[in-house]
Amino acid sequence: MTELATRNPEETEAAGERLGRQLRSGDVVYLIGDLGSGKTCFARGLALGVGAPASEVASPTFALIHEYAGGGGETILRHLDLYRLPDRARDLESIGVPDTLAGAPVAVEWPGEAIRTLLPPTVEVTIVRAGGDGDGERKIRIDRM
Repeated sequence: MTELATRNPEETEAAGERLGRQLRSGDVVYLIGDLGSGKTCFARGLALGVGAPASEVASPTFALIHEYAGGGGETILRHLDLYRLPDRARDLESIGVPDTLAGAPVAVEWPGEAIRTLLPPTVEVTIVRAGGDGDGERKIRIDRM
């Protein structure tokens, strides 16, 4: 387990980038935190760490899955946001999502307990706003499974 604090979005992104450099194909990173806690900012860092352009990273709330490509066009990170899926595990399974995730690390926002057997995490990142709103301090805990 690693615990750290970040003071602004740039530091949160940098923490994600450090983890992203360690990710391998098949890794599943759960991003856990309240709305506005910095999950997508951390995911931007993950993208940088695996070699994808951070400028392309946005919350995939309405698209469910975003795929980010490396310089050669191959998918090097998949980013899921399951906030809008009421029955996450059943919904993901019914549309075949687990079968489409092979070959790149996966970052999952709003994973929920139900998908642990369907898409088990290799890393859990919990982000908590330390006080106030906006760009304030975040406490980040990284647990390797």
